[in-house]
Amino acid sequence: MKKVLILSIAMCSLFAFTSCKSTKESAYKKAYDSARMAEMEEGQGQENEPIEIAPVVSSTKKIVADGDTSFRTESVVIASGSESALKAFSVVCGSFSSKSNADNLRNSLVDEGYAAIVVKNSDTGTYRVICASFDTKEEAAESRAKFKAAHPQNSDFQKAWLLYNK
Repeated sequence: MKKVLILSIAMCSLFAFTSCKSTKESAYKKAYDSARMAEMEEGQGQENEPIEIAPVVSSTKKIVADGDTSFRTESVVIASGSESALKAFSVVCGSFSSKSNADNLRNSLVDEGYAAIVVKNSDTGTYRVICASFDTKEEAAESRAKFKAAHPQNSDFQKAWLLYNK
């Protein structure tokens, strides 16, 4: 009886392991291969025409170039930080869709001694982390250069930009 039971278990296992290859899998593979071949044949008969890429234009951001400094014009409001800290020109060192991420960066900058604030652009819903804010563009540009020089290892801080609050 034991021999028959062991033999039947062995036979069931043998059938189970040998029938693992699915016919669906091979049917999918065949369909994929034939579609791939048809795509390749179709691509060989056509010449590749150049694709024209249109520039992306955003109505909420305006980049204004003036000499060696450029700035974006946005309308922002204070989200975190001192109300009096926001002036006409600001150095933006981070942009986030999440306020908590912006607050985390602000807190780390405050720990480094910056008077950082978080502002919100209500048009786009993004939170901007500002490390310094000034009345003149020249002061802001100088501060941005110092900020970048103070953080040469941080590639995100090297992308800091100037914001003009309208």
